Amino acid sequence: MTEPSGHLGLGDRLKEGPAPELITSAFALEAGDGPLLYEGMSLADLAHAVMLVEIGLIPPEIGAKLLAVLLELHAIPAAEFPFDPARGDAYNNREYVLRQQAPEVAGWLQVGRPRREVTTIAYLLVLRERLLALTAALLDLMTALLNLAEAHLHTLMPDYTYLQTAHPTTLAHYLLTFAQPMTRDLDRLHDVFERTNLSPAGSGSTNGSRLPLDRARLAELLGFAGLILHTRDAMWQPDGPIEVLSTAVALLANADRLAEDLQLWATAEFNFIELADRHSRISVIMPHKKNPYSLAFVRGVAREMIGRLAGAAAHQVTPSGQIDNRIFAYGGAPLALEQTRQAVQLLAGTLAGLTVNKEVMAHRAEQSYGSATDLAEFIMLTVQIDANTAHRIVGQAVRVGLQTGQPLQAELLDWAANNVMGRPLGLSQKQLAGVLDSRAIVETRTGPGGAAPQAVQGMLTTYRGVLAEMEVWQAEMVARLAAATVRLLNRAQELAG
Repeated sequence: MTEPSGHLGLGDRLKEGPAPELITSAFALEAGDGPLLYEGMSLADLAHAVMLVEIGLIPPEIGAKLLAVLLELHAIPAAEFPFDPARGDAYNNREYVLRQQAPEVAGWLQVGRPRREVTTIAYLLVLRERLLALTAALLDLMTALLNLAEAHLHTLMPDYTYLQTAHPTTLAHYLLTFAQPMTRDLDRLHDVFERTNLSPAGSGSTNGSRLPLDRARLAELLGFAGLILHTRDAMWQPDGPIEVLSTAVALLANADRLAEDLQLWATAEFNFIELADRHSRISVIMPHKKNPYSLAFVRGVAREMIGRLAGAAAHQVTPSGQIDNRIFAYGGAPLALEQTRQAVQLLAGTLAGLTVNKEVMAHRAEQSYGSATDLAEFIMLTVQIDANTAHRIVGQAVRVGLQTGQPLQAELLDWAANNVMGRPLGLSQKQLAGVLDSRAIVETRTGPGGAAPQAVQGMLTTYRGVLAEMEVWQAEMVARLAAATVRLLNRAQELAG
């Protein structure tokens, strides 16, 4: 009996080839991920063939021929491989070309593994690479942030909550608001990488395999740190894409807050910063405009990833062992990580290139009523009244000051105190002078995490320590995975003769 036209060559269960509408929809989607997954699929095939030869499941001479043709396929650039949706998904396309080149040995590669194992391994290999690349980008962003903070240890500015003036602070202290979450982002990237760097290879179908497949050797050949133990879970891991994308979303949420603040600061109304021309874009119709396009793009990516996370979560809400929680993740999750990496790298460059208008920041800090909290606490301690009463006195004084343009002076405070408690405070302007000085206020914040320069310098040292530790880990992982690939290729070439 001859094989029907369009048959995928994976058995005789079906009597006819795929329908055109299947080819142009599902198969097109899966084959479209082929270039992304190609190298990983190739390494998975090589590792499987090496293992089969080593444990004696296929004869050495057949294994040598199989590995030789697999090495030839491996040398083909992914972009040049002839993926065709009419042949099915990326796996079927590789299997088709393998059968064309070596029909006498191609069938041995199917020993002991389902189609989804190859694609799952390739997906995990791509994720590993993309997670490490995103880690490197975040390290660059954190470096740019810390460098900018260190350069502005004494740059005075008003802090904001609800976009309303809060306390006086320094630009360095403000910037480190985002460094602390970055240390948590690095922890999350480390942890999700560790869980991604476990091998599903050699799991068989769902309940394992009767064949003596060496799962530990497969993990070693592919550079995995260990095994996904349960054979059924190894093929699906429905929570994996959710964890990967939620890590990206958490990271981007932090980056988005910084980007949004900077976009406000770049307005003429704030005029705190100016972006470099290379990170901006002009208006086509309005010649005077300099748009902070790089920041807008970072914010857009953050929102895009929230949608992708919701989609990834929705795909997992199915009965177990379903195709729909996998085929959309194979390309979607790695592409999401790459887009996140690009946004993070862009923000790092934008930070490194911007100009800070220090005089404007300092003037705004002195202009505001940001000293009100310190003033209320000073009144509480000096006049020996309760905190609520002191708060009310200063609040009334600020209200009148805003209406009349008056600064917070002793006379105004005495008027407010008479209204609140029936007597003046009796404080001199000389007593109030140090309390109302924004720079002096910052200098009092010497506790852990405070805005005083020595406290900020301590945080800078701590964060640079985290940075250095993660740089070493990231470089070690990149080197370890690269070395595993070299060893696999060398072993395949050795067995291929």
